[in-house]
Amino acid sequence: MNSDATGVSPGTLTHSLQTHSRLKQAKKIENDMQFVEFILGHDYFAINLFHTREVISPPEITPLPNTPDYIRGIIDLRGSVTTIIDLKKLMNLSDENGMKNRSRIIILDNTQLQKPVGILVDDVASVSTYQSTEIDRTSTDSQQNSRNILGVIRKIQKNGDNESQKLILWLDIKAIRDSIES
Repeated sequence: MNSDATGVSPGTLTHSLQTHSRLKQAKKIENDMQFVEFILGHDYFAINLFHTREVISPPEITPLPNTPDYIRGIIDLRGSVTTIIDLKKLMNLSDENGMKNRSRIIILDNTQLQKPVGILVDDVASVSTYQSTEIDRTSTDSQQNSRNILGVIRKIQKNGDNESQKLILWLDIKAIRDSIES
């Protein structure tokens, strides 16, 4: 059996490096998070991809009487009555919207809510993956649950030789759920 000055055979060293590489890759994947990015007014927001089920174009929404103004109404989504929440009204954001015809409804995963719920947004920008180093959790005050913000995502955008940074607010869909159900 051949070994180098360390007393480790080359086969063992190669195997150890491959194992280390796989562990490092698994750790990188573990640190990656996927988000659905969307627009409300002129601001960008995101929710965890795994808290969503699908994105749809808004069908006709049936209004519900005697409900809070952020409850836009209900829709029939493939035989399931789904409550639609106007996220801008719930979060007290301006109704300003330059893309009315691009509105979307993000249907939330049923494991996050007791009943089928969708959130009305101005547009869905993308589904993106970010590393934990791109997410600032310290800039939000965790004691203020009413803000419904888990962190700020720093998205680097490249435009030719120029680079710019866009801030995206990561919303706490569980806190939003709690405010809807209470």
